[in-house]
Amino acid sequence: MSQPAPDDSAPERSGPSDADRPDGTGRPRGREPVFNLPGVVTALIAACVGIHLVRVYLLTYAQDLALLVRFAFIPLRYSGAYALDVYAFVSPLSYSLLHGSAAHLVVNMVWLAAFGSPLAVRIGNARFLLFWAATALAAVLLHYGLHPLDRVPLIGASGAISGMMGAAARFAFRIDRSSGRGAFGGPILSYRAVLRSRPAVTFLAVWLAINLVTGLGFGTPGMTAEIAWEAHIGGFLAGFFGIAAFDRRPPAR
Repeated sequence: MSQPAPDDSAPERSGPSDADRPDGTGRPRGREPVFNLPGVVTALIAACVGIHLVRVYLLTYAQDLALLVRFAFIPLRYSGAYALDVYAFVSPLSYSLLHGSAAHLVVNMVWLAAFGSPLAVRIGNARFLLFWAATALAAVLLHYGLHPLDRVPLIGASGAISGMMGAAARFAFRIDRSSGRGAFGGPILSYRAVLRSRPAVTFLAVWLAINLVTGLGFGTPGMTAEIAWEAHIGGFLAGFFGIAAFDRRPPAR
C-alpha cells in the first residue's frame, strides 16, 4: 500500500535528539559538558592557579621568598640545626600547591586533569584528598632520604600526580563510563597482571625513560629549575603500591 504524500504545510514535528533520549533510568540524558572535571580536581587546580597568580602579581620578591621559605619543602630544615616550627609540619604538604613557573604550573594541571579526574570519580573526593596527601608525603620522603642536607626548596604537584599515574597503571588505564563520568574501571590488577598488560608496560617504560632523562639534566622547555625526579619516583611508587588502601570496597552482592 502506498503512503500519502507529505503535506508541506503541516507543522514539522521532531523527536528527541540523541542527547535527550532516556539513559535507561527513565530520565532524559543531558549533553556531556566540555569540561567534566570532578569538583575536588577543579578545586585543586583553582588553588594551584590562584596561589601562583598571587605570588606573581601581588607579592613582592621578598614576600614571595618568605612564602617559599615557610611553605616549600626544604630538606635542610630537618637536619637538626634548626628548630622545628609549625611550617616544618605544614610544608611536606603545602609544597605541592606551589609551582616555579607558568610552564611548570600548566604541565602539572594538564596531567592532574587527565589522571586525577578518573581516579577521583573512582575513589571519591575525600579519599582522593587523602591519596594526594599520602603521595605528596611519599614524594618528599624519598627526596629527603636521598638529599637530607639539600637547601633548595622543593615545590610542585608532580609528586602527587605521579602517584595518580602509578594508580592508573594498576587499572591498566581502563575507563568505565557507565555512570556518565569516566572512572578507572575494573578491579585493581595484581602486579603480575600489570606486567602482562601492554598499555601498562608501555606507559611504565615511557614514564621511567622520561624521569631518567630529567634526572640527567634535561627538563621541560620553559622551566629553568632542576626537576626533582626522585620525588616523582616516590609519589609513583606510593600510588602504584598503595592505591588499594584508598579504593572503595566493591558493592555487596
